[in-house]
Formats: sequence, C-alpha cells, structure tokens
Amino acid sequence: MTTKQQSRYLAAIIFTVMLVTLAESYTDPLEVSALEDLYKSLNNPQQLRGWRMGGGGGGDPCVEAWMGVYCSGSSIVALQLRGLSLWGSLGNQLHHLRHLKNMDVSFNNLQGDIPFGLPPNATHINMAYNNLTQSLLFSLPLMTSLVSLNLSHNSLSGPLANVFSGLQIKEMDLSFNNLTGDLPSSFGTLMNLNSLYLQHNRFTGSIIYLADLPLTDLNIEDNQFSGIFPTSFQSIPHLWIWGNKFHVEPNYKPWKFPLDVIPMIQNARGYPTTQSSAIMDFPRPQKVRKKKKGLGAGATVLLVGGLALLGTFFAVFAVRMSHHRRSQNLAASQRSSNSTAYSLPVSTDRVPQLRHLPPPPDRTDKTARRSSFSATCQYPAYAKIFSAAELELATNSFSEENLLEEGHLGSVYRAKLPDGQLAAVRNIPMSSLSLHEEENFTEVLQTASKLRHPNIVTLLGFCIEKGKHLLVYEYAGDLSLYNAMHDEVYKPLSWGFRLHIAIGVARALDYLHSSFSPPIAHSDLKATNILLDEELTPRIADCGLASLRPLTSNSVKLRASEIAIQNTGYIAPEHGQPGSSGTKSDTYALGVLLLELLTGRKAFDSSRPQGEQLLVKWASSRLHDKRSLEQMIDQGIVGTFSSRVASHYAFIISLCIQAEEFRPEVSEIVEALTGLIQKHNKEAASSVADKTEVDPFSKSFYSTRTRFPSSPTFTHISN
Repeated sequence: MTTKQQSRYLAAIIFTVMLVTLAESYTDPLEVSALEDLYKSLNNPQQLRGWRMGGGGGGDPCVEAWMGVYCSGSSIVALQLRGLSLWGSLGNQLHHLRHLKNMDVSFNNLQGDIPFGLPPNATHINMAYNNLTQSLLFSLPLMTSLVSLNLSHNSLSGPLANVFSGLQIKEMDLSFNNLTGDLPSSFGTLMNLNSLYLQHNRFTGSIIYLADLPLTDLNIEDNQFSGIFPTSFQSIPHLWIWGNKFHVEPNYKPWKFPLDVIPMIQNARGYPTTQSSAIMDFPRPQKVRKKKKGLGAGATVLLVGGLALLGTFFAVFAVRMSHHRRSQNLAASQRSSNSTAYSLPVSTDRVPQLRHLPPPPDRTDKTARRSSFSATCQYPAYAKIFSAAELELATNSFSEENLLEEGHLGSVYRAKLPDGQLAAVRNIPMSSLSLHEEENFTEVLQTASKLRHPNIVTLLGFCIEKGKHLLVYEYAGDLSLYNAMHDEVYKPLSWGFRLHIAIGVARALDYLHSSFSPPIAHSDLKATNILLDEELTPRIADCGLASLRPLTSNSVKLRASEIAIQNTGYIAPEHGQPGSSGTKSDTYALGVLLLELLTGRKAFDSSRPQGEQLLVKWASSRLHDKRSLEQMIDQGIVGTFSSRVASHYAFIISLCIQAEEFRPEVSEIVEALTGLIQKHNKEAASSVADKTEVDPFSKSFYSTRTRFPSSPTFTHISN
C-alpha cells in the first residue's frame, strides 16, 4: 500500500470513528461514580491531572481525557496510574468498572484493604509495590477473564482463601508479602497458569497442588514448604526452590534438588522476563518514565494528513478523538513493553547470581491473643483486640450517661478510646456457647471486620474476655434516620437530602450483596439502623450480625421480640418461608425506607387507623395513581420536585415491594436511583436558570437542638 493510499485509509477510519462518536453517550454514570470514589479515597491528588469530583455539572473521564484513564466509546477500559506517588486507598466502587480490562496502580503508596469488589471483567490487575493489607480476594471467582494478577511487595498477611477455582489466569505474583498457611486446593485447578511467584512469604505444607500445572516459571524460595517434591518439577525451565524444608528420598533420581542451602547450580537458564510477574523484583523507574504511548513517526505523518482532510469537523471532537487514540495505543504499548522495556540480559555461560531485592515492608505482628476462646478459633485479621479493662474505662463502666440505644443484640454505649477516638461499643450478652457456636461467632467477626464502605459503619475491634462479647465500632453519631424523619424537634429533611440518603443506603446494600460470595444479607434494615453523620451521609449499622441473634441470652431475645413488633413494617411477606432470599428481603426493606422518605410516615404506626398502620399496605395501591401519589407526599417537601420525578420514584418503590420472584437485585435499584437523581438535578438546574427567587431544592436540614449548630450547604445530589 502506498503512502497516499495509507493516508486516505487512515482519514476514512478517523471519519468513521468520529461519526460513531456522535452517537456515543457520555461515560457510564456508574463508572464515573467509581472513579470519583477512587479520587476521593486517594485524597484528591493533584498529580491526577483532569480528575475532579462531580459537583453541579459532573465530570466525564472519557470526554475530558482524565490522566491515566483510557476509554472505548463511553466505557472505561483501562486505568494506568503506575508510579505516581498516590497515597490513600482504592475506594469501594471498583466493581462498577465493568468494562475495565487493565488496571495498573503499582509503585504507589496505597494502603488499607484490597477492595472486595474488583473490576469483574479485568484481564490484567497490577497492584505491586504498595502497602495493601487484605489477602482474601473473594471477588476472584467472578473474574473469569483475569489473565495476570500482581500483588507482590505489599503487606498481605494470613492464609489465602480457596477462591481460585475456574480461573483462566496465566501469571500470578504474590511474592514479598507475609502470607501464611497451606496453599488452597483450588490452586490445582489453574490449568492455564504458566508463571507463579510465591517467594519471600511464610507458606507451609505441601506443594502437591502445583504438580500438574503447566508451569514454565515457579519461584517458591524462602517459605516453609515441606514434604516431597513432585517429579514433574524437573521439567520446569525456570525454578527457584531453596529456603524451604523439603524432604527427598536418597534414591530420588535422576536429579538432586538443592534444599537447605543456596544451590551452586540450578535448572534455571535465566530469571523471568515478563513485565507483570517476578520482574517486579527489578524495578526500572527510569525506563518506565521513558516509555511512550504515542504513535510512531510514520503514523504521525499519516494522522496529520488525515486530520487535514477533516478540518473544522475534527476540531469539534478533538478531545474525544485524542482519548480514543490513547485507548487504541494502550494494547500495543503493553505488548511492546512486555518484550522490551523489562527484558533482562542474562548470560547462559555463568551461574546466575543471587538477587539483591528490597526487603518486604515492615509489618506489625498482630497475632497476639488475649481471650478465653479455644486455640482452634481464628480471630479476625482486620480488627483490633481490646481488653475488657480498656473498654470499661472508655465507657466509664458502661454508664447510663453513655448509653446510646438498647437494640435487638444488646446495648450500645458511647466510648472514648485511649487515643482519643470516639467509638460505639455494642455489648452482646451471650448464652453459654458451645465450641461450634464460638466458631460461628468468630466467623461473624471475620466477615463484619472486613466490611469497608462509605455508607457502612466500620467495625474497629472486639473484646472476648471473662464472658463478655463486645464489638467496637467507629462513632457515626447518634442521629438515626428514624429520629431525623419522625422526631418533631427536627425540621423536615429536604427532598435533595432524602435522595442522598436513599442512594447511599442502596449502594451499601449493593456492596453487601454483590461483593461477597456468598452474598451478605443485612436482614434488619430499618430507619433506626441507619445513622446520619454531620453531613447527613447515611451509615448502615449492624451489617453482617444477623446470625448472632440465636446466640444471645434470653433477656436480649425478649427485648428483640418487643422491638420486632415495632419493625413489622419492614418485614417482607415471604419472611420465614423455606427458600426465601435474604437479599431479596433487603430489597423489600429498602422499598419501605424509600416510602418513608417520600411520605414522612413510619413503616408501622399503631396510632393510625387499622388500614393505615402498615405503610406498604396503605401506599402500594396509591403509587400508580397521580392524584393519590401527590396526596401521599410528605408536606415538608411538597412542591420541591416535579410530578415526573415523583412518578419515577414511585415506580422504583413498586419494584422493591413487589412479589419476591419479580423483585430485582439491589444493583438495579441503584441504577434506577442514579437515573432519577440525574433527572432531578437537571430539573433543579433548569429551575435555577429560569427563576430569580430562592430555589426550593436548596431547603436544607437543621435542628433546633444546639448540639447540631450547622447543616450541610449543598443543594443538589452528585452521582
């Protein structure tokens, strides 16, 4: 093909892509929300040029070409944030990046847990060289497209969960962490695995699960593996094995394995040379900075010629096309870097020398145990262990003045921890527990301690000592949604705040239902269990604790039965029936909460006439009638939003409270509420543009109590 023909061909391609671009929508709102959550979790770093929070008009990563974000159409397909000195965590919404294929956040200062919900369709994940701490990757079974996973040089600890079944992964690097325990049996199902790096951990037990894998690179040095070597390991081209406790029979031939000392020779011709695997042991920052993602010189000439043919037309879409070209070049850049940027020249004439690698990050030993539980019980790795004396002091001996509530699991007290941090301590009176029940209790703690979401109250620690069972939560305030809605000392919540609360609660439930396997059902969602902080951000309490109710003492069970009568309005019709779904019951309870926010009525109100006591029963027949719908809206928000928004909101409620078999997943409710909020914001913005008087949407929430002296100042809801 001649240069002239190439120029015409490229111009035609550009013209076609631009026409397609015209029909494309803006970036998927859920994906935008995920990046905004990531940006906030990274403490709004200045080095991420172009990134911003939504604000009034919202940001658009694909249109605005945010740094490190690569798109295909309106979908985010890659996130390249390598070596930017980012500090903070990865947030809790990465699972919304459903089109993301490649994510590289290596060589930063990321801390905290690895998100339980990772991009479900990703093929390459690189989080190496950070200080991440969580190792139980429960979202892995859902990531059936994953090819490469690199978590090396972090602070991962504890055993690996048995979550690797069915994966198509080819490269996995878990080296230079503090992982312990035996290898999970699901390792034996990784029949596409070519490269595995486990060096510099504390793994124990046998490596038999690796015997039948098609490995070409295997590094298991400096662990505590033991047992017999599989004979198949003799055929692995690149093998590192020393620093373990293997046993080999005297007549094990034809190859003698070096076991207890560093070998003089080995069957490795050279060190691995793939960018995403053990080569991370040889960081080359200078080469990373020099790596280019642009077009070559010849392609640039053709591109300029093609652009000249389109003139002004291209100028209008320059931003979008620039970003589109970047996403096209990303795959080519990665393929090139795999073979050149990190290749190591190794002479086959000499014995490979030991590598001088950086030590693993410093770690604090958190294995101390101080409880009455048996040694077989495994304590949560993500929560602090408090002593009974510490919590006695923090709560002033659980004094009445520090009592926050008496709930279905026991009393909750305000506490001031030794470091000055405020906390809420739940005292759960327990019956005498069997060993099996003790194990169930610790399993609940394991789950609850790992929940990390901006709309869920975080479990900080626990105490199991001298017959006491105490859970220590972050202090999220003592204002519940029930108080804010139904206590007369508070003025009505604006419609904007009600939507803000609705979407927050829905996102928290979506996190519980979709980020864990099996899903976590809250099973006690109600207005009194939703706390509102100083900015009226909703925080769901008691997540993951539903299964503890049978273990409580008789006095607590009696109190719980009294509370249950008041909460009948949230209970789904199928509750207690065989085969009913806890997550679908959560969806029903969410619908009841949405009704409360719309009507200002309680879920169950015994003071009303018989036919109006149950809110759902009274409201369900009125949701689809325009006149009846207008009459049931809370008087405190009447006239602050359009009938279109009200009808849309009523439709979402009807989805939640319909029969169980037709009830959608909470993820669909989140999407529906997101669309509703966008519609609300557009109407609010139009109202501001057309009127000079004060916008009714700006009506803010405040209290007549002096302990709530101020209120949030925003008027619209960001997605």
